Amino acid sequence: MLLEALSSAILGLALAWGAYRRLSHRLPRRALVLATGVAGALFGAFVMNTALDAGNLLTVLLGAAIVSTASLSLLLRPAGRLRHSATA
Repeated sequence: MLLEALSSAILGLALAWGAYRRLSHRLPRRALVLATGVAGALFGAFVMNTALDAGNLLTVLLGAAIVSTASLSLLLRPAGRLRHSATA
């Protein structure tokens, strides 16, 4: 259980760091992005561990990666200004 939690936290941190590095212009502050990635990964690992009754480490990490990525995607801002048509 401890190995799953530690692995999930490291995976979430790596995903958040990669997302911030690639999309820093569309994300809020780095501390918020890193905390969201880790929290999402830990929550995903908890859900998968609960659903599968302490099963395989790879499936727990897969769930952690999915929830962490989904959490990070909620932080993204639009790339440019929204354009309104002249007829609207």
